[in-house]
Amino acid sequence: MNGFRSQGEELLTELWANVYNLPQDLDVIDRVCTDDCILSNPDGDVVGRAAFKEWARTFTSKIRDIKLKSLDMFSSADGKRVVSRWVVTGYNQGILGSLSDDRPIQFTGIAVWEVRDGKLAHNWVERSTYELFRQLQE
Repeated sequence: MNGFRSQGEELLTELWANVYNLPQDLDVIDRVCTDDCILSNPDGDVVGRAAFKEWARTFTSKIRDIKLKSLDMFSSADGKRVVSRWVVTGYNQGILGSLSDDRPIQFTGIAVWEVRDGKLAHNWVERSTYELFRQLQE
């Protein structure tokens, strides 16, 4: 490996490090995402940077000491897509509507991002929600 990282990989690395890790800096969304960015979740789309910030604030508030680690990251040959396979760890503060019991949790996911005009524009994300739900039932 030559150590080269695409623009999309640089942007996504900055997003992961600052939005889903402590100390959280949601203003990074303003720097690395387009005005009209979309976060496509299985339950619907979050549209725009302000909505993305609010979604991220709410999501991360349910996991004490949240840490997102990218396990793999790569870009399409044309640089228009960047993909990350990741894992989140932390302590349950009511994720998925569960009781806040402070138990350790872990779940994985894959995010595919569109890169447009030098920024992250659209994210299609899948999470191991079923496996997380089963953890919370134990």
